[in-house]
Amino acid sequence: MPDTKRPAAVATVQVDNDRVRVTEWRFAPGAATGWHRHEFDYVVVPLLNGRLRLKTREGDVVSALEAGSAYFREAGVEHDVINDGDSEFAFVETEIKSL
Repeated sequence: MPDTKRPAAVATVQVDNDRVRVTEWRFAPGAATGWHRHEFDYVVVPLLNGRLRLKTREGDVVSALEAGSAYFREAGVEHDVINDGDSEFAFVETEIKSL
C-alpha cells in the first residue's frame, strides 16, 4: 500500500469546473502520489519521457511512458503512482466529471 517514506509528487490544478479537472503532476525521482482511487474517467498525457511504477492491490506494474502519448482509464482505478526513473517526470491528467 502507500509508502510514506517517499517524497510527495506535486499536483497543480489548472482547471476545475463542473465538467473537468485538469491537474499537472510533477515527480522528483522516487516521488509518489500516495494511494488514491479515481472517482472519474481520466486521460493522462506525459510531458516527459519516463518510467512510472504503479502500486496496486494486485502488485506492481512498471510502465515506460513517452511525452505526448496519451492514455485513458475508467473511474475506479486504485493505486499509488511512483516515478521509477532517475530524473524528473511530469504529466497532465484530465478527469472527466460529466459530458
